[in-house]
Amino acid sequence: MKYVDLIKARRSVRTFDKLPIDSEITDQLLYFAENCDNPFGKEIKWKILDGDEFGLSAPVIVGSDIYIAGKMKMEARAEEAFGYSFEKVVLYAKELGIGTTWIAGTMNRPAFEIAMNVGEDEVMPCVSPLGKCAAKMSFRESMMRSAIKADSRLPFEELFFENSFGEHLKEATLEKIKLPLEMVRLAPSAVNRQPWRIVVIGNKAHFYEKKSKGFVDRDGWDIQKIDMGIALCHFDLVATEMGLKTSIIDDNPFISTPEDTVYCATIVFD
Repeated sequence: MKYVDLIKARRSVRTFDKLPIDSEITDQLLYFAENCDNPFGKEIKWKILDGDEFGLSAPVIVGSDIYIAGKMKMEARAEEAFGYSFEKVVLYAKELGIGTTWIAGTMNRPAFEIAMNVGEDEVMPCVSPLGKCAAKMSFRESMMRSAIKADSRLPFEELFFENSFGEHLKEATLEKIKLPLEMVRLAPSAVNRQPWRIVVIGNKAHFYEKKSKGFVDRDGWDIQKIDMGIALCHFDLVATEMGLKTSIIDDNPFISTPEDTVYCATIVFD
């Protein structure tokens, strides 16, 4: 499948059919994860975890006790790198017919960190259960999706701009990169806050994080920077799929920004 198709087709799955996954499939997914790069050059160590073996639990998940998890050193750009790589893994899982959902807070984190052997200088930002989607969502999942308005997205004009945060995108710009931008708009994010904002200047898409309170943990880890990594991933993969040449760089244009909005990274596209 193409990335556009995978992004459109995938949704977060929290209710699984309880059937075991063929080990060949999980081995294939793990191999992909272990060889999945990110534009920040950060190393991520991956494991497939058996919930029964390690006593793992996530109260929002029904019907699966197999997880994929990653850990990495806590350093600059780690969050964006993790979001970028984990989203590629999630999309590949969709291609393999496996359901996933990002879990950061609603899990027994100490048990997962023990299972991942997380060191003092490391973090395990997120995990995902793995399995086949059940025919019907649990009541718990239905209520959760309703609470965060999981199927809703902010309108295009609130997310994407040209030259400054006060200008709408011109038709010529839209014609070239509307599809990558739309795939950013469809990206998953923590409680569906959609923190990404993009200002296009010439052939550069400058990504900004619209910060919300409560998403930075006591160690300084910013969950919404992971969301930014997901957004960068969607734009980059889809633009490349369209035949554009892309690179991800630091190139802050230092334009005026709205309150609580900070520069993240830039994608150059040609």
